[in-house]
Amino acid sequence: MLSRRSFLSAVAVAAALKSVAARAQERFSPFVGSNPENVTRMVELAAPKTGETVIDLGSGDGRIVFAATQGRPGVRGIGVDINAELVAKANAAAKEQKLADRVQFLHQNVFDADLSKVDVIFMWLFPELMRLLRPKILREARPGTRLVAATWDMGPWWPADATDDPPGSFMTIRQWVVPARIEGSWEWEISLRERSYRFEALLEQRVQQAEGQIRVGNRRELLQNMTLRAAALAFTTQITLPGTGYARLSFNGNVQGDAIEGTLEAQIPKRGEDNETETVRLPWRARRSAGTAYFAPTGTNIN
Repeated sequence: MLSRRSFLSAVAVAAALKSVAARAQERFSPFVGSNPENVTRMVELAAPKTGETVIDLGSGDGRIVFAATQGRPGVRGIGVDINAELVAKANAAAKEQKLADRVQFLHQNVFDADLSKVDVIFMWLFPELMRLLRPKILREARPGTRLVAATWDMGPWWPADATDDPPGSFMTIRQWVVPARIEGSWEWEISLRERSYRFEALLEQRVQQAEGQIRVGNRRELLQNMTLRAAALAFTTQITLPGTGYARLSFNGNVQGDAIEGTLEAQIPKRGEDNETETVRLPWRARRSAGTAYFAPTGTNIN
């Protein structure tokens, strides 16, 4: 059902896509050896580091895995391909190149590959197949995992976090960073001016794009300037807190499963000063919640 394909010419691509469309129930990418120059570009954009593991989905003869591990003693490599003959040849080549202790090729469907322990995912597949794999990658890969692909994009997962597209190049190499999953309800408490405030937040997510709303008491506000890169989450809001006044709040944290840990910087009115503010910095810890009070009745008193 899989293996690498290469962008040889506009005619070849059109013919291949027409063939796939004619067999709507089958998604595959016939193997064509990748251009060495483009393989190098993919590896250089991914920049695998010591201690990291790379995986190539549709690894063919293994050339991307070999390029990512040769000369990088601390990098491990995995190749996955549905073609048993190519897998056998790639494993034999790994032994010949004395890489078998840290490089392995598996006869496997890419939809069954384990993405939970890798740091870099390489793909060079038909665009439909790449998009079919997108939900698996976003669900299974750890936040911060780098995805590098040639030629095709990832649909709504756009724009890429980094690209290699020099003038006159035949194809674009793109890299995406897997974001943490933050969709849902969150809650946290902070203390200011000897008062405790409970925050109820709703976060919405479309891959790395996110937005949200909060409720404190009977007041609601939008979360602004929200950014999500890997596990790093940041946003701001401005809201009146009873007993404290109009506060400008900046949250920065790292998502760790069902928790976010980081810091809060609050700009609040100085006591007794109408036009002066002071900055308070506090630790911040949010937790994912099964329910939320955001939708509870509000009433007419919003003080």
